[in-house]
Amino acid sequence: MFVIVGIALVFVCIIIGFVMHEGNLMVLFQINELIIIGGAGLGSFLAANGMKNLSATIKCVQGLLKPDPFTKEAYMDLLKMMYLLFNVARKEGLLGLEQHIENPEKSDIIKMFPSFLANHHAASFFCDTMKVILTGAVGPHDLSEMMEIDLETAHAEQKLPAEALTTVGDAMPGFGIVAAVLGVIITMGKIGGEPGAIGQSVAAALVGTFVGILLAYGLFAPMARAIELRLRSEATYSACIRYALFSFARGESPITCVEFARRNIEPVVRPGFVEMEKAVKEQKAA
Repeated sequence: MFVIVGIALVFVCIIIGFVMHEGNLMVLFQINELIIIGGAGLGSFLAANGMKNLSATIKCVQGLLKPDPFTKEAYMDLLKMMYLLFNVARKEGLLGLEQHIENPEKSDIIKMFPSFLANHHAASFFCDTMKVILTGAVGPHDLSEMMEIDLETAHAEQKLPAEALTTVGDAMPGFGIVAAVLGVIITMGKIGGEPGAIGQSVAAALVGTFVGILLAYGLFAPMARAIELRLRSEATYSACIRYALFSFARGESPITCVEFARRNIEPVVRPGFVEMEKAVKEQKAA
């Protein structure tokens, strides 16, 4: 949400400053310049990334309108859920987990934590890895490597929208110059005419450079950075699951498994050990 607030603040302050200099706002609305820059930007995006990544990028940008889902409460839910499942394995054996892993939406434990189920990649990653553990055919270190490959592959795909926005943003000043040069070409054809008309033509040409630079550093760059930060939060969430599963595969106790996971959480949203221990034990009692 703060991404939208920040971008809006950039544009508002620029407009206010321009007006304070007695600038005419209508001069900035050069439709032809916007068509050149916007069309060129969209065309270059499609040429480099295709429709699939365009849809993914739009989805990521829409996601920025929502608050970061990886809050302290979400991590606490994750830790409690894993603790309960690991306790089931300790009491009933690994076979006791099958009913929870095969159909997580119907699991009496997992469905108590909708924030986890809402993250489809995390839920799939957790359940698929647990199924591998249940087979007993993969050792802990091989399992760790397998999980690392899974997360690296997913992260490589998820960061494509941010990279695409960065690439287009880097190209915006260039497209602005293209629009400005075209405006100068038109202006050259007016040499010898009314000075006022020539001045207006030059001003319209310069708007292209202004718009290109503004879009690059005021719109695309902050959006790309915001997507990167959101992906980093998601990567931390997935890594939290990974370390808990690795500890579980090694035969550690449930509280040790979730402690390994807790230590991986960023300090700003990381619950304290006492807080976590109290929460998981209260959940177990309930």
